[in-house]
Amino acid sequence: MRVHGNSAASRDIATLLHPYTNLKAHRSKGPLIITHGRGVNVYDDQGNEYLEGLAGLWCVSLGFSEPRLVEAARRQMETLPYYHAFASKSHGPAIDLAERILDLLPDTMSKVFFNNSGSEANDTAIKLVWYYNNALGRPHKKKIISRIKAYHGVTIASASLTGLPNNHRDFDLPIAGIVHTGCPHHYRFARPDESEEAFASRLAEELDALIVKEGPDTVAAFIAEPVMGAGGVLLPPQTYFDKVQPILKKHDVLFIADEVICGFGRLGTMFGLEHFEIRADMVIMAKQLTSGYQPMSATVISSAIYDALVRQSEKIGVFAHGFTYSGHPVAAAVAVETLKIYEERRTLDHVRSVMPRFQERLRQLGSHPLVGEARGLGLIGALEFVEDKKSKKPFDAALAVGALGAELALDNGLIVRAAGDALAICPPLIIEPEQIDQLFDRLASTLDQTHAELRRRAVA
Repeated sequence: MRVHGNSAASRDIATLLHPYTNLKAHRSKGPLIITHGRGVNVYDDQGNEYLEGLAGLWCVSLGFSEPRLVEAARRQMETLPYYHAFASKSHGPAIDLAERILDLLPDTMSKVFFNNSGSEANDTAIKLVWYYNNALGRPHKKKIISRIKAYHGVTIASASLTGLPNNHRDFDLPIAGIVHTGCPHHYRFARPDESEEAFASRLAEELDALIVKEGPDTVAAFIAEPVMGAGGVLLPPQTYFDKVQPILKKHDVLFIADEVICGFGRLGTMFGLEHFEIRADMVIMAKQLTSGYQPMSATVISSAIYDALVRQSEKIGVFAHGFTYSGHPVAAAVAVETLKIYEERRTLDHVRSVMPRFQERLRQLGSHPLVGEARGLGLIGALEFVEDKKSKKPFDAALAVGALGAELALDNGLIVRAAGDALAICPPLIIEPEQIDQLFDRLASTLDQTHAELRRRAVA
């Protein structure tokens, strides 16, 4: 065993490869080591308390150390700690969970396939789209359209769907057959004096033109987050999905709704589907499905897709897709208990009661000299930093202003996430009004400190 010092930080540096981290800087700076959590707060190994303003990674909806989820996992570990779903095997927790998920979705949804992460769920969606079109005798109808600044995962296929440059650079991505259309961020990409509805119309026309250019007989699916999360909490302009969906229907293009971040109450509705009146052919979910307590995701498919899969698997002799941990009984048991808690504690009602305060405090920070746009919906939001508010001029990327703000937030006892030069905020759904005020008080101090640091650097 290699020994590189006794502290947890030195051991971390010696052994771990960290995701989404500047690896060179990490070697000298080291990690923030979180030891435990309670409610909306987590604590590091120095005893410091932080308000977890991103719910971990957009996922810990019920807060930290929820005893019912701990007990659900313990109870399932004692009875059936593992089993699989291969070759017609099954178990109670997976069946219970699939039933509960389908009860929450429109009647057009038919079957649930379990994975272990949002990335895997979207990877599965891509494979099912290809399999589906082969079953229908359309071997060339395979392209999938995503959007610039979208986030759909980091596996080879799902990272190709993701529309963020650093997820592609030097990973030799995207793969062939993945195409990106325009980003629906009105603040950054609308033309001068272009209304939200006019911007939405233009984006829909561009999507239509892209499908025609690629060839409708080659375009199989369009994938979208109702609200784009890791790309910077980007809300669609008014009427966007109303105008996109008829185009997809006209060209017989499937709609995959990626609900990994929006699902299970984040927007004040159970899914973003409801808020934006999206009629999806596939629905992807993860994160708040288990409140982040277990790794689990789901790819939910329509009756039409399922019927085609049945015919094709009959022809081949098997539906040869699946994971060792698909529908893992412990993860499924925790997910079932999570959904029970949402229902029993009326979590949606709680979100609706506190989200006006959250959005009010968020919008108030839009007047800060550092903030170009304060945007959000439900219990999710972001503040985008700009060098000049009037022209919307962004900061030089080399300044890493978003990362600076996230780092200074830690000094104020707040965890948020930098998405480029935006700070994303996405607290646990259980957050109370006084904790919302605490979050934004700390965030306001962070903005002042970030602004002061940038002025100091400019003078130096």
